[in-house]
Amino acid sequence: MARFNQRGSRPAVHSPVTTTGERTITHEGATGHLRDAKSELFLLAVSNFVGVDTFYEKGGQRDDRYTQLVRKLAIEDPEWTAGLLGWLRGEGNMRTAALVGAAEFTAERLLHEVPGYSRQVIASVLQRADEPGEMLGYWTSKYGRKLPKPVKRGIADAVQRLYNERSLLKYDTDSKGYRFGDVLNLVHASPDPGKAWQGDLFAYSLDRRHKRGTVPDPDTLPILARNLAFAEFVEQDPNILLSAEEIKRAGLTWETALSIAGSKVDKAKLWEALIPSMGLMALARNLRNFDEAGVADAVAAQLCARFVDAEQVAKSRMFPFRWWAAYKHAPSLRWAHALEQALGHSLVNVPRLKGTTLILVDRSPSMFPGYGFSTPNTSDITLAEQAAVFGSALALRAEKPTLVEFGGESKELAVPKGGSVLKLVEQYGQIDGTDIPTAVKRHWFAHDRIVIVTDEQTRPGWLPSNMHRYGGMQETAIDDLVPKTTPVYMWNMAGYKPGAMPSGTTGRHTFGGLTDHAFRMVPLLEAGRDAAWPWED
Repeated sequence: MARFNQRGSRPAVHSPVTTTGERTITHEGATGHLRDAKSELFLLAVSNFVGVDTFYEKGGQRDDRYTQLVRKLAIEDPEWTAGLLGWLRGEGNMRTAALVGAAEFTAERLLHEVPGYSRQVIASVLQRADEPGEMLGYWTSKYGRKLPKPVKRGIADAVQRLYNERSLLKYDTDSKGYRFGDVLNLVHASPDPGKAWQGDLFAYSLDRRHKRGTVPDPDTLPILARNLAFAEFVEQDPNILLSAEEIKRAGLTWETALSIAGSKVDKAKLWEALIPSMGLMALARNLRNFDEAGVADAVAAQLCARFVDAEQVAKSRMFPFRWWAAYKHAPSLRWAHALEQALGHSLVNVPRLKGTTLILVDRSPSMFPGYGFSTPNTSDITLAEQAAVFGSALALRAEKPTLVEFGGESKELAVPKGGSVLKLVEQYGQIDGTDIPTAVKRHWFAHDRIVIVTDEQTRPGWLPSNMHRYGGMQETAIDDLVPKTTPVYMWNMAGYKPGAMPSGTTGRHTFGGLTDHAFRMVPLLEAGRDAAWPWED
C-alpha cells in the first residue's frame, strides 16, 4: 500500500511570516503563537500608524515594540531590514513607519559603529519633498541637532531628487519647523549636475527662508516667478483663477487657489478650473465639495475618466479603503461607478480563486473605533471596513465563495454574481466578541481553503469534553479544526504580537498590510511554490 504517493498529496510550501513554536495567549485569552522577529516586524510595520493607539495596544507601547525590532534586525540582518524599509515606503505606502524605521536603523548601526547601509536606507524612505524635513524633525527631537554623516548624506541624496519648483510651493510653508532652506543649511546638499535650474532653486529657497525678498529668475524658475506675481494678477482680474492653464503655469495648489479666491469668483467654476491639476487623492477627498459647489456633469465625467484609468490609480498608490471612503462620503451617486472601477484597479492582485472558499471577516469591537482608542488611520475608515473591502473583493472574484461576518457570533452574507464591492461593504454589521475557531467550526464544510481577515485576537473556541482535567470543556484551535491539506490564510490587519495559529508552512499562512500586495502569495502557494517577502519577489 502506498503511504506517500497518494491522490491529494501536495508539496510542502512555505510563506515568509513564520511562527517559532513558542506559545503565548491572545489579548482575548486564547492560545497564541509567537512569530520570529522578522515576521513580527513585518506585520507591525505594514499596519503601524506611528503614535496611534489601537484597541489592545497604546501608541507608545506599539512604537517601542517597532523601534526595538528595527534596531535588533538592523544589526542581525541589515540587508533584509533595508529591503523592508525601502519597500515599506514604496509599494507598502507606509510613510511615517518607514521614516521612523530608517532613523532607528541608522541610530543603532551608529551606536555599534557598524558601517554601511544607513545612507542608502535614509535616502530610500524619503519619497516626497516634505520628508527630508520630517526626517530632520524626528532625528533632532530624539538625538539632538548634531547630524551624523549617513543622515546628512542620505537626506542630501533625497533633496537632489525631490526639490523642484512645484514641491517648494506645496511643502515649503511657515507651518514647518524645517523649511527647505533649513534642510539645505543642515545637510549641505549640492545641486544635481543634471538639473541646471536646481542651483537657482536652492539659492532662492535659502533667501525665501530668511525673508530676503529675492525675486526668482523667470528664465530658470518660471513657475516660482509666475506664482509670486499671481496675487497681483488676481487683483487686476479675478477671472484668471478660472483658467486651468494659468493655475498650472503658476504652480498653484488647490488649497492656495481657494484661499486667494475667497468669494471673488463662482465656486463651481473655480473647482472646474482646479480639477485638471489635482492629484487623484485630492480629487477623491473633495467629491463632497464638488457636489456642494455644483460642478458640471461634463467636468465630473472628465474626473471619473481619471478614476477608471488603471495606470493613474496605480500611480496614485492609494490604499483600497480610500476609494471606499470617497464613496462613503460623496453625496452624489454620479461618482459611484468610477469609484467601483478605481477600487477594482487598486485590488488588482486579489486572485480569482477556483473551487470553494470560506471567507471570514472580523466585525468585532476591536475592529471599530469608539472603544477608547483612535482610529488607526487619518480618516474615519475603521479596520472593520478595511477588512470588509478585502473580504468582499475576494468573495466577488471567487468561483464559489461563502462570505461570513463574525465576532462572538457569525452570519453568512449573500454574494451576488457580478456584484459591487462598494455595495457589498454596506451590508456588514457589528458583532460583539471575537471567536475565530467557532466561526470556522460553524461555517467550514470541506471548503478548498479558508481566508480570515482579522486582528487575530480571538477568544478560545470551546468544545464539550468528558475530560475532567478541562473542567468539562476543551479549548479548540483553528489549527485543530481544519486538516493541514486545506490551506488557511490569515490576513492580519493590526500587527499585534500574538498570532491565532501557526504559520509559515503546512497549509497555514499569515499575511498583512493595507494594500492588496500580499494576495499575490495565494496563487503561488496553491501552485506549490514558496512565497518570498514582497521586496524579494
